[in-house]
Amino acid sequence: MVAWTGHHVVWLTAFVGTITILYYFKIIQVDVPWLPVSVIGTAVAFYAGFKNNQSYDRMWEARKNWGGIVNDSRTWGMMVDGFVSNFFSEKKISQHEIHAIKQRLIYRHIAWLYAHRSQLLIPSMWEHISQGGHLTETVLRHQKDFGIGLLGDEVTENELKQFLLPDEYDRLIACQNVAAQIINEQSRDLSEIREQGLIEDFRHMEMVGILRSFYEHQGKNERIKKTPLPRQYANMSRYFVGLFVILLPFSMIPELMKVNNLGLWLSIPITVIIGWIYVMMELVGDYSENPFQGMANDIPTMSICRTIEIDLREMLREKDLPPPIKPHNGILM
Repeated sequence: MVAWTGHHVVWLTAFVGTITILYYFKIIQVDVPWLPVSVIGTAVAFYAGFKNNQSYDRMWEARKNWGGIVNDSRTWGMMVDGFVSNFFSEKKISQHEIHAIKQRLIYRHIAWLYAHRSQLLIPSMWEHISQGGHLTETVLRHQKDFGIGLLGDEVTENELKQFLLPDEYDRLIACQNVAAQIINEQSRDLSEIREQGLIEDFRHMEMVGILRSFYEHQGKNERIKKTPLPRQYANMSRYFVGLFVILLPFSMIPELMKVNNLGLWLSIPITVIIGWIYVMMELVGDYSENPFQGMANDIPTMSICRTIEIDLREMLREKDLPPPIKPHNGILM
């Protein structure tokens, strides 16, 4: 909390303290009526509240999308494990070959998970990290200390090498949308398995339906990633909060000076607290509108991917499993 908001307290204190000193030496004697300032504050609170609601809706929709990925991934693993067999084939193959096919389908899906996650972390032009200057430096520091830096985040290429066949990796890594092409590769593989008689038409249709649901989840996440919160809400809220914070001391300080001699100096912490609350309302909405930017308030996609990986590899009866992702410094990524 201090690392994220401490500098706002510093500049608010410096700003309000300077205005207070100017009032103390009677360099400024402006007394802005409290009523219009309070009306502005109420309007700004409603506007910032609306922005926060919309930001939370984006974040919650992203979490629901990843919850759907969890459910459908387990269904995919169950279908691969239960559907692929010699039951319908005329030319029987060994259990070792069947297990290799199951492993290929499940590993390829795990590769899709990590590829989709990594693609969502590519910065968009309106995200904070793309703004340049001090803001980019601040976001990079927060990512390192309170975000993906806590994991030593893996890049897409390393994840794909682990779960894709070498020829598939060389072919798919050059694609513009690697995750989308991995799902298409799954469809091609299912068609070949159908031709071998290892699954029949009904099972083939059911498994293709699950692949379609993965495309739906991916598309929903990409829509959130590639469509910003409308700028008239994202930006104007910041300007309104700034206007209110600027006007606040010119009304609060004269009002508290009427109480007693101590009121002038009490106006500093009181005004700073009120201004800080409004600034924080703005920042909460601002940093919640993009749930895939590698920071502490992101959807914990790495933890979700690892959970799915463990579940699917256990369906293959594997024992050498990676550990679940644990929170670092109270943050789960």
